[in-house]
Amino acid sequence: MAIFSTGVWMMGIFFFRQTLKLLLSYHGWMFEMHGQTSHFTKVWAICVRLLSSRRPMLYSFQTSLPKLPVPSVPATIQRYLESVRPLMDDEQYYRMETLAKEFQDKTAPRLQKYLVLKSWWATNYVSDWWEEYVYLRSRAPLMVNSNYYVMEFVLIKNTNIQAARLGNIVHAMIMYRRKLDREEIKPVMALGIVPMCSYQMERMFNTTRIPGKESDLLQHLSDSRHVAVYHKGRFFKVWLYKGSQLLKPCDLEMQFQRILDDPSPPQPGEEKLAALTAGGRVEWAQARQAFFSSGKNKAALDAIERAAFFVVLDEESHHYDPEDEASLSLYGKALLHGNCYNRWFDKSFTVIAFKNGQLGLNTEHAWADAPIIGHLWEFVLGTETFHLGYTDTGHCLGKPNPMLAAPQRLQWDIPEQCRAVIESSYQVAMALADDVELYCFQFLPFGKGLIKKCRTSPDAFVQIALQLAHFRDRGKFCLTYEASMTRMFREGRTETVRSCTSESTAFVQAMVEGSHMKADLQDLFRKASKKHQNMYRLAMTGAGIDRHLFCLYLVSKYLGVSSPFLAEVLSEPWRLSTSQIAQFQIRMFDPDKYPNHLGAGGGFGPVADDGYGVSYMIAGENTIFFHISSKFSSSETNAQRFGNHIRQALLDIAGLFQVPKADS
Repeated sequence: MAIFSTGVWMMGIFFFRQTLKLLLSYHGWMFEMHGQTSHFTKVWAICVRLLSSRRPMLYSFQTSLPKLPVPSVPATIQRYLESVRPLMDDEQYYRMETLAKEFQDKTAPRLQKYLVLKSWWATNYVSDWWEEYVYLRSRAPLMVNSNYYVMEFVLIKNTNIQAARLGNIVHAMIMYRRKLDREEIKPVMALGIVPMCSYQMERMFNTTRIPGKESDLLQHLSDSRHVAVYHKGRFFKVWLYKGSQLLKPCDLEMQFQRILDDPSPPQPGEEKLAALTAGGRVEWAQARQAFFSSGKNKAALDAIERAAFFVVLDEESHHYDPEDEASLSLYGKALLHGNCYNRWFDKSFTVIAFKNGQLGLNTEHAWADAPIIGHLWEFVLGTETFHLGYTDTGHCLGKPNPMLAAPQRLQWDIPEQCRAVIESSYQVAMALADDVELYCFQFLPFGKGLIKKCRTSPDAFVQIALQLAHFRDRGKFCLTYEASMTRMFREGRTETVRSCTSESTAFVQAMVEGSHMKADLQDLFRKASKKHQNMYRLAMTGAGIDRHLFCLYLVSKYLGVSSPFLAEVLSEPWRLSTSQIAQFQIRMFDPDKYPNHLGAGGGFGPVADDGYGVSYMIAGENTIFFHISSKFSSSETNAQRFGNHIRQALLDIAGLFQVPKADS
């Protein structure tokens, strides 16, 4: 009887999950106009609510999320050709069309069969290959090329005391980790009912990227009871617990202050040691094996790599001064690469505390995408500001325990030969950092509020403005990458939206010509916006272009099949790489009540040598933050010039709709 009851219970659970998975496979709601929800979608939403837990835990929906579907080859080829049409003349397009047809008819069917087979047994047919071949197998330096940075609140200041800020921030981070371990964090939900995959959050803490000669490895530990700290060329180990009790913020402040007050000099080779993580991966892998495989060097390196995360007590001061536009760019540059040896770029994330108490993050990209670290950062900043707080003098609340053991100084024995490798990596990193031009600015005339009055999506508005700005900047269009997410599917990460479309180029050309009536321009803009929104929805629902072609290319390599079409597609440079930064994933406070509690988002380096990297955060009803990167070595790009074109493009498009701008 007991066995029968257990069997019935298990069958019920299985049926429940399969039914919910079937319901979550429906994405028609995404393609319906706002305010015009169909009866079918309304019934679907009721069914999803009925089958969903009222108090879901972080991973409650994981087994009910559908798998990412493999698109049909003809559909992907059609969308690809459509995406490159505005970038090619008739002769180039005919050649590409011929290559595509030959691939579709001869090579693709065999490759597609293998890919479909993989999709049957793999949790996600893209994500493992994406992590391995895009991130872990890359031999280029992580700094600038892969890691990205995140800023904090820039219009308010909780305290100027460096150690106090870190005390609260580190405590809040471990509070978040505890919630993560207990699965107490609510899953992110679209429309409040459609769950997003939470898989990427598993490796947020206690994770390090270990260098290898051919491929790196992500090392994730189930727990870590300490953080590694860098200050003035020295490395320290700071315990987070006293017995089983998490240290209070005031205790952590005391520990960080002890490090700041420590007058001891760096050991030989210690100061620039982290430059190894900023240079080439092969050189770092070889040095790690040769000099850090045993003895005190291995013990010290283990303390860093097995830490919950990495902390930097920076000697510089940075902040955003609205009266000094360059201040935001300098802040961003410091977070992106620092001085090339005061960040541990292999850690899942590095917390950077500047001398004046300003904070930021540098994040390794392989383990997760930006919205994941953004979720943590929102919780941490909200907890620090609205729950932990500070005394009137700017210190953490409470009295520290002076009997706590002091932070442990890590001990090294770095030979001359290793120091030469460190210096070589440092020179490589310095050349890379010096070549990065970063221009960050706050666009004040308007934000999401005015854009909505234009009856278009804010993201489409900005993306079309970027196309107009790029054409004015370079006099031509280019292949444009916008990152969208596929987290409605299990273990989904990202998909590419190709933002340069025939519709957007038609609008841009009409704007530049200057001879069209305003009504015609409005019509062209709405067509471009509608096209962009549709492409974004297709990407989110598994009908994108680039991940499918990427996986077909990998299958062709495994099988030893040559494909001129795939080789050409995968070699096309993204000269405009863009990303919108997610915000308000957690409701820690009411943004209408606290309008100045705005983060400025974050940014990344340029993907192409002669291209731009652009991230933007529509930070509220009345402002947008932009982060633009390029390379000084390119005579064709200039980040500040492009930023000025973006400003003007936004104003020009808003002017088409005669909507009065908000006061700055």
